[in-house]
Amino acid sequence: MSTRTRFALVGAGVIGNHHGLVMSQLADRVELVAVADIRRDRAERLAAVRGGRAYGSLGQALATEEIDVVVVCTPTGRHGEVAVEALDAGKHVIVEKPAEVTVAKTDEIIAAQRKAGTLVTVISQHRFDPATETTLAAIGRGELGRLTSGIASIDWWRGQSYYDSGDWRGTWELDGGGALMNQGVHTVDLLVAALGRPVEVFAYAGRLAHERIEVEDVAVGVVRFESGALGVLHATTAAYPGLSARLQVHGDRGSAVIDNDQLVFFQVTAGGEEREEKLMGTTQSRAVPTAGSDPGQLSDAHRSQYLNFLAALGGTEKLRVDLETNRQSIAVITGAYESARTGRPVSLS
Repeated sequence: MSTRTRFALVGAGVIGNHHGLVMSQLADRVELVAVADIRRDRAERLAAVRGGRAYGSLGQALATEEIDVVVVCTPTGRHGEVAVEALDAGKHVIVEKPAEVTVAKTDEIIAAQRKAGTLVTVISQHRFDPATETTLAAIGRGELGRLTSGIASIDWWRGQSYYDSGDWRGTWELDGGGALMNQGVHTVDLLVAALGRPVEVFAYAGRLAHERIEVEDVAVGVVRFESGALGVLHATTAAYPGLSARLQVHGDRGSAVIDNDQLVFFQVTAGGEEREEKLMGTTQSRAVPTAGSDPGQLSDAHRSQYLNFLAALGGTEKLRVDLETNRQSIAVITGAYESARTGRPVSLS
């Protein structure tokens, strides 16, 4: 009898195929038993490659298969309804980022999860990158001193064909936003992981380089954190030809810079050491070596989060990313959108 955890995958698009790849890499522990998509042909194609039977809906799969975990890879604005359906059936859930398009809809998933008593994680795979783990560990040890500021910047390009490739792309209902929500959510998540609980945001947003979309292709803002630290947001899909996703974290005893998942600058003052007094900046880095990661290889980072989820199911590790964690990032982003609409700061408390 197989002891593998039985998975159902809902949503057989681009990101669904990445999840299918991760499951195949963990085939000794994971069995994909069902693939569901409203476009049955897409479900059939993915199932033919990664295993399982194809279905037109999660309901059909739940009625037919023995399932332990449901993975939600639908358009963002459909995450909640699928996750709640799975939770109401008593299943564990993995949700692609972000959990939903609003805080209220995220809270509906949280309520269903508490009622079910099962595990839910939201994909925030970059928390598992070696560069992130090194930085957060140094913060936890106090080596950056008092955290003073941070910058989350996503300088990407998406051609018009990207938005035209799906009728849900670039819509408030199903995409939940543009450059900040769709492309920027991971870097915003890392900013929150580093600086703590956000309490206020002020932002501007615009649609400057694309047509036939409802959402922004550039957003800028500032975030105030409970600790007093200040953060800067910059997210765009209008920076041709596309640069990098970058996180900067600064304290009064050290700084770290992560660029495209690589730790490109890291200098801290360990306990017992005295800071050098400088009058000007420096580009010299006392770097801590970390294993490299290719930002194009989503499966590697996703795999690390899957392993944590499986370990949490087995009771050997704590779940490192839960719904409440992702809720903070969604609050920052939706608060930024509200601020951009009203021209006023938005409290996140």
